[in-house]
Amino acid sequence: MPYVVRYIELHEKGELTRRIDSLNEILPECSLCPRRCGVNRIQGELGYCKAGSELMVSSVSPHFGEEAPLVGYRGSGTIFLTHCNLRCVFCQNDDISHGGRGEKASLSQMASYMIRLKELGCHNINFVTPTHYTPQIVASLPEAIGLGLNLPLVYNCSGYESLEVIKLLDGIIDIYMPDAKYAGEEPARRFSNAPDYPHVLREVLKEMHRQVGDLQMDQNGIAQRGLLIRHLVMPEDLAGTEDLMKFIVGEISRDSYVNIMQQYRPQHKSFDYPELRRRITHGEYLDAVKAARRFGLHRGF
Repeated sequence: MPYVVRYIELHEKGELTRRIDSLNEILPECSLCPRRCGVNRIQGELGYCKAGSELMVSSVSPHFGEEAPLVGYRGSGTIFLTHCNLRCVFCQNDDISHGGRGEKASLSQMASYMIRLKELGCHNINFVTPTHYTPQIVASLPEAIGLGLNLPLVYNCSGYESLEVIKLLDGIIDIYMPDAKYAGEEPARRFSNAPDYPHVLREVLKEMHRQVGDLQMDQNGIAQRGLLIRHLVMPEDLAGTEDLMKFIVGEISRDSYVNIMQQYRPQHKSFDYPELRRRITHGEYLDAVKAARRFGLHRGF
């Protein structure tokens, strides 16, 4: 039986409008992420993420470099948002997340982007770095639904999220794809200025899993709904891989889909930190995979 997205039902019942109102109420004293800057985004004040009141989009296209269950055979419909609330020193997309490369987009333009990706045959709509634009993204959905949008929505984020905001996305987002960057406070502080990241991540992962469960795929192996966790292996085990894998098994699910990624490379301000100046070794990557398997994880790597 074909998967049916829930956000259309929320829209028909008027609940989507209520969620949009609740999200928009956050913008005048912004607390969309754990930094809780308190700036008035409506009046153009900028907080840590540097995002204003309007959407800024860097690119819109089918993406074939994402995880296989998202890409399928027609691509994941990615919409890359400009700016970022985490702003890691080793950012791999620093021109977008730090440099602000992108163009302003109205809600109608965002709706048209989604429809264009659907018409191109993409399997899903993949919002990349959406945290600081969540109200605007959700506000663009009614028009997109009216134009025929019915694809799963992917929330592709850093894992540094407001629990309040994630709860408001219940039934709207079909696939959560958060990073699990750090197990320890010190690396999170040193490289992302977010010492509370490990605590925030754990609570957010539990809520995301409560909403959508383990990753579910159709008969062709294409993701329909669920939680997909990304973990970037860092030099010298700075990410704390073993502790994160243990948490995922113990408090999320042994059947969690975890993509253990080996593509770390020195980027942006990495060369200012001696421990970040090199790529990981093949041995470090194998140790990370072994840790995941040792705790019983078996999907995604």
